[in-house]
Amino acid sequence: MRGSTRSPSPPPDDAHDAPREAPQQRQLAKRTALINGIAVLFILGLAAVWYAADALLLIFACILCAVLLYKLSDMLARRIKLKRQWSLALVVVLLFAAIGLGGWAMAPQISEQAGKLAETVPKSIQQLKSVVEEYPLLKKLTDGLPEPEQIVKQMSSLVPNAGLFFGGVLGAIGNVVIILFVGIYFAASPHLYTNGVIKLIPQAKRHRARQVLNKIGQTLASWLLGKSVSMLIVGTATSIGLSLLGVPLALILGIIAGLLDFVPYLGPIMAGVPAVLIAFSISPDLALYTVLLFTGVQLVEGYLLQPLIESRAVDLPPALTIVMQLVFGTLFGFAGVALATPLAAALKVLVQMLYVEDVLGDKVEEST
Repeated sequence: MRGSTRSPSPPPDDAHDAPREAPQQRQLAKRTALINGIAVLFILGLAAVWYAADALLLIFACILCAVLLYKLSDMLARRIKLKRQWSLALVVVLLFAAIGLGGWAMAPQISEQAGKLAETVPKSIQQLKSVVEEYPLLKKLTDGLPEPEQIVKQMSSLVPNAGLFFGGVLGAIGNVVIILFVGIYFAASPHLYTNGVIKLIPQAKRHRARQVLNKIGQTLASWLLGKSVSMLIVGTATSIGLSLLGVPLALILGIIAGLLDFVPYLGPIMAGVPAVLIAFSISPDLALYTVLLFTGVQLVEGYLLQPLIESRAVDLPPALTIVMQLVFGTLFGFAGVALATPLAAALKVLVQMLYVEDVLGDKVEEST
C-alpha cells in the first residue's frame, strides 16, 4: 500500500484569533490612553482656570478695554478721515484729559462725600433699626441687618475685595493702570494677537475661527459702547434727581449708581440701598421719593436704553444674566459679578456659531 498523504490539519482557532486580537488590543489601548490624556488635560485646565482666575479675569478686563478703545478709534477714524493709530492716540489723550480734568475739578468734593458716606450709612442703619424695633412684627428684620461697625468694614473692604489681580486700595489702582495700558497695547495692534491665536488652530478651521473672533469683538464693542452711554445717563440723572430731592451726598451717590450700572439688575439695587438709607435718616417720605427716583431711572433704562443696546449687540435673557452673575460672583467675587454679562455675551456667540450653526446646522437669526 502506498502511504496515504495526510492533509495538514488546520491550525487551532487561537492561532487565527491571536493576530487579530493584537491590533484590536493595541487600538483599544491607544483609545484608552487618549481618553485618559484628554481627561487629565481637562482637569488640569479646570485647575489652571481656578487657581489663575484673578489673572484671567484681569486679562478679560484688558480685552474689554481694548475692544472699547478700538471701537472708539475706528469710529473717529471714519469721521475725520485719519489713520486708526493716530485716532487711537487722540482717543487716549482725550480720555486721560477728561479723567484728569474731572478728577481735578471734583476730587475734593468726591473725597469729602465719600468720607461722609462711610459715616452716614451706619448711622442710617442704626436709625432704621430703632424705628423697626417699635413694631413687633418687623422686629425680626433687624436681626438680619449687620452692625454699623460691620458696615464700615464692608464698605472699606469693597475695593480691596473687588478681585482681579492685586489686593488693597493701591492694588485696585494697579488693576486700573494695567487694564488701561494693556488695553491700549491690544487696541494698537489687535491683528497681531488675533493672528497669534488663530495660528494655534488647524488650518481647515482658521477661517471659521476668525469669523467667530470678529463676531465676539463686534458684539462686545457694541455692548460696551451702549453700556458706557447708559452708565453716563444713569449716573447724571441719579445725581441730579437726588440733588433736587434734597438727599445729601448726591454727587458720590450718582457716581456709584453710574459705575454699578455696568452690572445689570444687581448693580442698581446695590447703588440704591445707601441712597435710600441716607434719605430715610432724614424722613421716611424722602426715602420713598428716593425709591421712586431709582425705580423711574431703571424703568427708563430697562425699556428705552437697554433695548437700544441689545438691538446692536446681543439679546441676553434676564434670567440667564442673573444666573451668570450669581455663578461668577460665587466663584470669583465682585469682579466675577461685574464681568459676568460680557462673559455671557461672548459665551452666547460661541455657542451659537460653533454649536448651533456648525454642529446642529441651525441658522441663528440676527436680532433686529
